Amino acid sequence: MEEITGIRNLEKEGYYEQCAFIHCNFNSADLSGVRLVNCRFDGCDLSLVKLKNSSLQEVKFVNCKLLGVQFNECRKFMLELDFDSCILKLSLFSGLKLKNTRFRNCDLQESDFSEADLSGAVFDGSDLMQAIFFHTNLEQSDFRAAGNYSINPETNRLRKAKFSIPGVTGLLDTYGIEIE
Repeated sequence: MEEITGIRNLEKEGYYEQCAFIHCNFNSADLSGVRLVNCRFDGCDLSLVKLKNSSLQEVKFVNCKLLGVQFNECRKFMLELDFDSCILKLSLFSGLKLKNTRFRNCDLQESDFSEADLSGAVFDGSDLMQAIFFHTNLEQSDFRAAGNYSINPETNRLRKAKFSIPGVTGLLDTYGIEIE
């Protein structure tokens, strides 16, 4: 795997395969049309990066800052993402097929997952405060180690999803009841 450090811009509409981007600053960069296959971003700042028509296949983000990223503008074909210890506040995942995606120890506050397919997704140690789930497929997803989520069971698919006993109260928020 080729390692790339410290650069700010990727070649627009370029193709990158098996690259590791380490401590790079892509803040507000335009990565529209870029194709990334089997790549890893480690310790990078990709806040507000533009991904219109970008192809992200087997892309892993570790210890990255991805504030306000509109992943929903990526090409949907073969989209495969993995997140570990990332800040993803205000990011948009709406309408995407993200089956079996892993969000480990991520800050997903106010992220939008409306109409996404997150079946089999894992949210271990992730903070989902004010994250939006509306018409989202969450079947077989794992929320047992996630926190601060509020999911309406009437507007989302939850068959065989996994929740912990204290966290299950996040499924009752919509009813306005108090549990002590």
